[in-house]
Amino acid sequence: MAKLKIDNEALAEEFFEDSLLLGIVAPVKDYQFSWQLNQLLGFNFRVNNDIEIQLTKKQRKYFFAIYEYAVPSITLVHYLYNNQFDGEYLLPEFKHLDFLWLIKGDIVAADDIASLTQSIKSLPGVQLVTEMTNEKIKNKQHLIF
Repeated sequence: MAKLKIDNEALAEEFFEDSLLLGIVAPVKDYQFSWQLNQLLGFNFRVNNDIEIQLTKKQRKYFFAIYEYAVPSITLVHYLYNNQFDGEYLLPEFKHLDFLWLIKGDIVAADDIASLTQSIKSLPGVQLVTEMTNEKIKNKQHLIF
């Protein structure tokens, strides 16, 4: 009987197709940050427990909240990941980042990304917003829900 093997690389490739990832340094609570974003941008980020990321390290479970906002009438969805839980990191190679913002489902114009980045930077507590390339992310599969 042939063994079936999941190709994580192909899975990650497909998941990140037509997507954009921002890294954010903002040492504030996730619920406060999402509330501030909702107020500033008119978004409706809500925590989605169905897609929460669960990692097991050293016989312990770690839960990384994901906030979701689907833009009405188009296929664009914004996901805001918490990069830290109880001393562990969703992406250990980016320990300095507090949040990861994934934009998926539709092409977003470069000037819209620049405008979004500037808006996020204007929030109190936000120290850095940077666009991340897939090549730099070692643990891409941690972001797949």
